[in-house]
Amino acid sequence: MQFDLTGRKAVVTGAGSGIGLACVRALAAAGAQVLGGSRTVGPELLAATPHTLTVDLVTEEGAQTLVKHALAEFGGIDILVNNVGGGVKLAAGFLDIDDDTWREAFELNVLTAIRTTRQALPSLVERQGAVINIGSINATLADPRLGHYSAAKAALATVGKSLSAEYSPKGVRINTISPGPVRTRVWTNPETARSAGLTPEEFIEAVPRMTGLSTGRIIEPEEVATLVVLLASGKVPSITGSDYSIDAGMSRPALR
Repeated sequence: MQFDLTGRKAVVTGAGSGIGLACVRALAAAGAQVLGGSRTVGPELLAATPHTLTVDLVTEEGAQTLVKHALAEFGGIDILVNNVGGGVKLAAGFLDIDDDTWREAFELNVLTAIRTTRQALPSLVERQGAVINIGSINATLADPRLGHYSAAKAALATVGKSLSAEYSPKGVRINTISPGPVRTRVWTNPETARSAGLTPEEFIEAVPRMTGLSTGRIIEPEEVATLVVLLASGKVPSITGSDYSIDAGMSRPALR
């Protein structure tokens, strides 16, 4: 199936690397004009799109700045990919997660998406567009060491469903994608590998075994980006309010 997004205008947050960068590349390859917003605009993002903006979406004015820039550049927004997220700080358990960690998790993973969507919705309604939130399989596979992150991603998925209930009748399709372990800085950070007594290459090879990926391989950012393009395309207009997992079999039922 070919996707032609020629003439569509897209905004991707957290576009500087990983899933966000893969989404920029995939949407642009399908013909969309893409604005990539990121705290750091590096050479890879500049090579993927001529439309970039250095922006911090954790700040209250960040979303307004990004959307205003997109409207000035493009005249409208058809596709919004809320990819900003993170704060994956392993804790010993619930009592080890302080208020600041809870607050940061929700600011980064939920409020950034809420604020950006709020700013973009008038244009998305006008142009019958799509919102795709990038969540996490941790929203349903809760880990007590990541209680803050799991709760934030669960909240993001719920926000997507409630927005869909309100805005699907107005022509806006809103969905969430919840990946398992993806080859991003969370897993490729040399410090993470070093703490496990492994080289970065050995650590990446060990991730499928450590996390129970039945495919035997870590998920690539391009896989998530491919689903983003499908959901953005409108080829299946009845998909809205859904939460799709790309987890390499991580959440399969346990064998008895």
